[in-house]
Order: sequence, then C-alpha cells, then structure tokens
Amino acid sequence: MACERPPPLPKKPESLPAAPTTICALGDDLLREIFLRLPSLPTLVRAALTCHSSLRAVRSTPAFRRRFRELHPPPLLGIFLDIFEYDTPAFRPLRLRSDPDLTAAISGSDFFLIRLPGGDKGSDPQWVISDCHDGYVLLFSCNTDHMAIYNPLTRALHLFPKPPAEIREDVRFEFHVLSPEEDQGPFRVIFVCHEDDGAQTAVLSSETREWQIFPWVDAASMQPALQPEDEKYSSDSGKLVNGFIYWIEASQASARVLNTTTLQFSQINLPPHIEGQGALTAGETRDGKLCIVCIVKFTLVIWLWGTDDDGFERWMLDKTFPLEQAIDDLGHCFMGDQVILKILAIENDFVYLSA
Repeated sequence: MACERPPPLPKKPESLPAAPTTICALGDDLLREIFLRLPSLPTLVRAALTCHSSLRAVRSTPAFRRRFRELHPPPLLGIFLDIFEYDTPAFRPLRLRSDPDLTAAISGSDFFLIRLPGGDKGSDPQWVISDCHDGYVLLFSCNTDHMAIYNPLTRALHLFPKPPAEIREDVRFEFHVLSPEEDQGPFRVIFVCHEDDGAQTAVLSSETREWQIFPWVDAASMQPALQPEDEKYSSDSGKLVNGFIYWIEASQASARVLNTTTLQFSQINLPPHIEGQGALTAGETRDGKLCIVCIVKFTLVIWLWGTDDDGFERWMLDKTFPLEQAIDDLGHCFMGDQVILKILAIENDFVYLSA
C-alpha cells in the first residue's frame, strides 16, 4: 500500500527585525551611568550636546555633576603669565599630550580675554590678574572703579565695583573667587587686606553686587595666639584650599588661616623642622587633604595634615622627591646660571614649578 506523505506544516510568519536601540530609547539613569565612564569634562560636554536626551540627563541632576567632578577632576588647561606689569595677562596652554577634547576646549574659549572692557574715553584700564580658580579669572583694574570676573570657557563676564578705598589703604590686599557648589549658582568674592599685626575682610556676592565689610582683627586675638611681635606673614597671596585661605611665611612656625564660611581668622602650626628651609606653599591633594610643599636643596618635600595612629591630628611627612637630576636634564636651558625653583601651584596631586 502506498504511503501518503503528511501535509506540509504551515510556514511561520517571518519575524520582523528588532528595532535598533537609539540613544533616545535609553533612560536618563542609564545615560548618566554611561557618562560617568567618559574620560574628561570636555568629553562630557561634547556628549551632552549631541541630542536633547543627553543634555537633559546631564542638566537635570546636580548630584550627577558633583559625582562626575569627583571622579574626573578638571584638567589644567594652561597658565596665565603677567609678562608686563599693568598689561592684560598672557595665556600659555599646556601641550603635554595630544588631547582633541582639551584642544577643542582651548580653541573655542576666550583666553585672550578680548571681552574685557576698555577704559573710559579710550584709556588703558590696566587689568591685573588677581586670582584664577575653578574656571574663573578675577582681574583688578588699576585705572577704573571696576573689577572683572570672567569665565573664558563660557565667556560669562561680570563687572563689579571695587571695595571701598578706605579698607585698602597702605596695606597688602588680595582677592579670592569662591565658586558656587551648584552650576549657575551665585559666587562670592573674598577681599582680604592684611598686615603682620592683623587682617580685615570684605565679601561681595554676585547676587547683591554689594560689599559687606567686616571689622579689623588683631593678630593677638587669633587662636592659637602668639605675641604680635612674632607675627610675620608672606607678602604673597594666600592659597585657597578646601574652603580655607592660608598665608605661610617660611621663617615662622605658624600660618594664618581664614575660614571662608565663618570668616574667622586663626593660626595653625607648621610642620616641625622646616623654619627657614625655603618657600612653603599650601595645597590640596586629589582626595581633599591639606598639604604643604617646600623645596630644600633641590628636594621636593611634601607634608600632609592627617590623623596619626594615636588619633591626633598633626603634620606628617609624606614624600620627598629629588629634583637635581631633572634640573641637570634641563641644563641647556639655563646656560650655567644658578637655578632657582618656585612652586606655582598644587592641583590634583601635581606640583607645578617654575625654574
């Protein structure tokens, strides 16, 4: 008997190809997790500007931006040089390595400071740079009644009146910019005039645009108190470190400190055995620790403020780096001249020196 073949099975309908996943299909939380893995802040800016979804994910959560800054400290783009007195400072970009993001950030910014206004009736305003911190450049005009705070990256320019002249007569004075904790928030300017026997502050908010003047503080009232005749502080500008300003004189055993939140002055003992050893500079490590750096006989010495094994806070010697070989490698640049090293800045675990 012939075997009949079974009828063919019905054909399954062909499944449609899966729709491709686009950036718009990702949720904001997933986008932010991806963005945290980007290598630098310029890369994040370029990624955020690719579409509305990316921009919304970055803008909507201040906690994400804080977290990104913690993981990716902003790179040093360059330095401003006061080559000529009372002339607009010159900007020198760093070219340590080829980085297209950093190159794009510098190329699209105004580091020539061309947006700074000129003087009245065509006179030279004589802008002098006084502080540079967190992307802000603070300049003081010697020929006008204004000071300028400028962000070369965003080209945001703010003009403010100078502090009243009566609190800056016959004393050293300086300015410090305190950037906002949140993006686009108000910032403050701390003005400090100081002498060996005391100091005074004034504060300007970008919201009120008015100066709030605080009374003079005698050195003898600063804690821990020392005899006024023993007080002597560097004529260099103080260093802003983690919300505190430090003035250090290498020949002394203490430093003057200003808490920028409470605006209270105090003193802090310096590391032992470094009196008279050379220029001292306060700075902040990448994890937020206070450090002091000095150069002793072409050796870089780094002290950290921390808690010892017994639970006491004190200065602890962290590292020493011999610099003589590095200077010898640059010998052709100095043509036999005596080399003098100066500490310019301490940023994100890097010490920047000039020779």
